[in-house]
Amino acid sequence: MAAFLLSLLFLLLSLPSINTLSTVSISQTSNQTLICALQHPNQQGQSNLNCTTFPQQHQPITLELNSNVSYSQIVGGNGYVCALGPSSSSTSIVGCWRFSSNAANVPYKRIYHGPLVQQIDSGNSHVCGLVVKGNDSNSLGLECWQWKAFNSTTAADMSTSMASVAVGADFVCVLSERGDVNCTGTSNRSSSVIVDVPPPGGNFAFVAAGFRHACAISGNGSLHCWGDTKGEIPPGRFVSLALGENRSCALDYDRKVHCWGSNNFTMPHGLQDTFFESIVAKTSVFCGVVSSDYSLRCWGSEIFESNNKVFDDVLPGPCRNVSECPCGPLSNSAKLCHSPDIICQPCSPQVVQSSSPLNPLSPSPLNPSPPPPPPPPPQSNSTGWSSRMVAFLVVGCVGCSSLLLVMAFFLYRYCNSKRRGSRVHDSGRLDDPEAPPQAESQAGSRVLLKRLSHVISMGNGSPLEEFSWETLLQVTNNFSEDKRIGIGSFGSVYYATLEDAKEVAIKRAEASSSSYTVLGGQVDKDNAFVNELESLSRLHHKNLVRLLGFYEDSKERILVYEYMNNGSLSDHLHKLETSALMSWPMRIKVALDAARGIEYLHQYATPPIIHRDIKSANILLDAKWTAKVSDFGLSLMGPDPEDEEAHISLLAAGTVGYMDPEYYRLQHLTPKSDVYSFGVVLLELLSGYKAIHKNKNGVPRNVVDFVVPFIVQDEIHRVLDKRVPPPTPYEIEAVAFVGYLAADCVRLEGRDRPSMSQVVNNLERALAACLAQPVLSRSNTHHSSHSQ
Repeated sequence: MAAFLLSLLFLLLSLPSINTLSTVSISQTSNQTLICALQHPNQQGQSNLNCTTFPQQHQPITLELNSNVSYSQIVGGNGYVCALGPSSSSTSIVGCWRFSSNAANVPYKRIYHGPLVQQIDSGNSHVCGLVVKGNDSNSLGLECWQWKAFNSTTAADMSTSMASVAVGADFVCVLSERGDVNCTGTSNRSSSVIVDVPPPGGNFAFVAAGFRHACAISGNGSLHCWGDTKGEIPPGRFVSLALGENRSCALDYDRKVHCWGSNNFTMPHGLQDTFFESIVAKTSVFCGVVSSDYSLRCWGSEIFESNNKVFDDVLPGPCRNVSECPCGPLSNSAKLCHSPDIICQPCSPQVVQSSSPLNPLSPSPLNPSPPPPPPPPPQSNSTGWSSRMVAFLVVGCVGCSSLLLVMAFFLYRYCNSKRRGSRVHDSGRLDDPEAPPQAESQAGSRVLLKRLSHVISMGNGSPLEEFSWETLLQVTNNFSEDKRIGIGSFGSVYYATLEDAKEVAIKRAEASSSSYTVLGGQVDKDNAFVNELESLSRLHHKNLVRLLGFYEDSKERILVYEYMNNGSLSDHLHKLETSALMSWPMRIKVALDAARGIEYLHQYATPPIIHRDIKSANILLDAKWTAKVSDFGLSLMGPDPEDEEAHISLLAAGTVGYMDPEYYRLQHLTPKSDVYSFGVVLLELLSGYKAIHKNKNGVPRNVVDFVVPFIVQDEIHRVLDKRVPPPTPYEIEAVAFVGYLAADCVRLEGRDRPSMSQVVNNLERALAACLAQPVLSRSNTHHSSHSQ
């Protein structure tokens, strides 16, 4: 029993549960290396993430950062850096910055927002993480991003109790809490050398992935590698690994680094006697945090030969509450964290062999100090105790101590999981429209200015104009009431004529509030302002409202658009008594225009865009009755449109009545979420009812619930808008065909809905049928609308 408990405790204390979150990332392009590190949170009002490039040594690259956020982990790959940051006590955010060799200002893109992520890792191209499943913080699942070919079903079968993840070129390995290592990947040489050659059996405490090889450290500190390994693996006992391309380094129990690989790769002579707290690698570059002063030293490339020091005061691990550190704080680490947080001292796997006279099984910290002197020679037994009695006493003490420690460890894990489930993080806002509005007031205008500088020069065919405050006051008569043509949740819209006689619409955010409300919470107006700039400044399509310019200062957020003479589709459907939209061909033509604009966002914009707030009020009509999609305040960069399984995980936001129920329920945003919203618009066009309207008894009713049953029963004539003359024989089949299409668009599951390209094709056929002999049938739509 005692031996079993010893082995169990040995394994538990060996698992990478403390300082396994990487605080240093290495990224490379064709001719540059970008090294980033987490330092003291919010130094000089900045984020705790800082970066520099080589060989242009110490030339900082400007990442678009939220100074309110302290990231807990960073990873890097070819041309990108990704960070794990808290969003709340129950959710996490993973965001990335992609850059090129000549990048000066790098925008931020969120790739994940959902249940808590415990750890992330990256290869050259892919990022994976361990995500909390359900309400059990100890139950983790594997999720990967930027990896189109990744098989999530296979990943789900890899392990039921994952402890850590390691990502290689085209493979990923996970370490289970039992100490097993399992790997999976795409079918190519990079992954086959790992997946087809299973790792050696045994109870492992740490796993790392290189380009085409992987290594794991067993419970006793021995090192095992498999795959396309290079060089002779060094003997010894190790606690951590950093694997590159054809190169590897390992951190031993004494906190010294040993390297091996092709071309006789070894640790540089000047660093061989240096003690390190942690090490990382990417391709040919290796870096480590030095134990004595927490500086970051790098090697493996000739650019570091003259000066291998990159940063001072780098976090060797995440800042935590002292109660979360069973082996106490890391020496002198309090200076790196906000009081009372500290950095945990990693617990040594050597503890089970400790010779402490008080408790031979008590956890002891890993220190770079030399090993203790050998014990004195045995003394003669003058007390009358026999060797057998001594042996029984020792075994009894060891067994009892082992049992107590195991119970204490599990109690700590239980309490810690409860604390993690309720802990509140100062998350700030990571380009997140659902974040608390006070986060932006603390962030100030610094981040906003950085984001603006990225988009001002891009333009949509021509650079955006930055209007002066004086010009805007003049053309709007000091924003007078007689110039105001609309009031929305974001603010007011004013009509104006510029000096060149161009008619414009000027959208001005209300100064009294920094956020506005949509379904899902408060939307930050600065975020919406820059979203609109970022989206429309790089898009140009005849069915998207054109952005002409903007004005911004510490108090004002103003956007200037082309003027849409005929207002919104919502006005023509629900407010105006007379309208040009009182014919079925005209309504289908407006629907086709809007669909083409959304199709452009999904299929042809690079990267693709999900609008997130498609509704009749955001479809505007110009002087020639061309419909254009507007209001990109909630828009987000979307996943690859060819990847049916890809989605963005984040809290739902949008407008009541138009929001995709699957997005609201699962918090999985896809382009099919816009398809659902457009389906609601089609139902409005056909029936004349608002998305949410009242029945004859004054009870609120959803247009989907009311109209779709008539469509699937082939009784659409009973719910057509009474203000429009009944369809002619040439129009009735086209109208019914649009009804079937609308029913398909609002199906409950996104995979059952057509794409916007299919919607456009069907509306083109419907419009043509209004002008010729109908040849349409219900089977011509993408899906059969037989059930909802």
